Amino acid sequence: MLAVHLEDGAVSTIDIAPPERPQGFALLRLLCAGICNTDLELQRGYYGFKGIPGHEFVAEVVEADTRELTGKRVVGEINVACTHCDWCRKELGRHCPNRTVLGIVNQPGAFEELFTLPERNLHLLPHEILTERAIFTEPLAAACEILDQVTIPCGAPIAVLGDGKLGLLIALVLNAHGHPVHQYGRHAAKLRLASAAGVETRIAGDALPVAAYDWVVEATGSAEGLRQAVAMTRPRGTLILKSTVHGIVGVDTAPVVVNELTLIGSRCGRFEAALPLLDHHLIRVEEMITARYPLSQAADAFAHAAQRGTLKVLLHP
Repeated sequence: MLAVHLEDGAVSTIDIAPPERPQGFALLRLLCAGICNTDLELQRGYYGFKGIPGHEFVAEVVEADTRELTGKRVVGEINVACTHCDWCRKELGRHCPNRTVLGIVNQPGAFEELFTLPERNLHLLPHEILTERAIFTEPLAAACEILDQVTIPCGAPIAVLGDGKLGLLIALVLNAHGHPVHQYGRHAAKLRLASAAGVETRIAGDALPVAAYDWVVEATGSAEGLRQAVAMTRPRGTLILKSTVHGIVGVDTAPVVVNELTLIGSRCGRFEAALPLLDHHLIRVEEMITARYPLSQAADAFAHAAQRGTLKVLLHP
């Protein structure tokens, strides 16, 4: 079967044997997958990754211990926890020290024709949700995680710094939950997607507002974004960090300490919070799809996804 392989910055396709299905796992046939910024960072050397990437997917269950799952369309949470450590007993399997992570850490990813994932990680898709729309479940869950981590007062303006895929989804999710969002980005075409849903958008020039927000979300995907986000946050304000950047990010901690800022790292989220949003009229994710490629042209798809201005690139088997 066909699979995408990353090694030393190179994207290739390889022919491998279908995976064996362990007990408690489902064998999944890929229907559609999405290339995200994490996949591009893996290509650049993040985690020293080598193998099959991919964690945003919709698949059909080919075989499972639970027969009712067979033939159903599913999405899946990417962290495969051990289920028995202290973190797992606290229902924090996303932080399990023994976990593997689909397409990222010691778990072959979804960019292949067939792959496996524990049945407990799977979520059935409603019939009315289109496959390409459901591709956004995992990043939508990451956006929703912000609202699980912090309680933002009603009416408090929130600054979202960055207009990439995740920045746009964060702005759309916060807006759909009734929060006034001010999104800063450098690409007018991207910002129009958020503006059409009611988000207040602003082109980020050389001078961003200083100490202007109690709540700031940094989603630039760049090392410079953290410094800018710190400067935008008011004393005693809260800064939520969403970017994962390969390499060490330098930051001046003096304004963080002097202004007594709260920094919150934010990663994956609950699919239960994201799935209802796939049917929300303000979450117009299909407008973020830039291009579609067959799995066999993964190298071209990665190159396209890395181009400036590109949003979501999809892979189809």
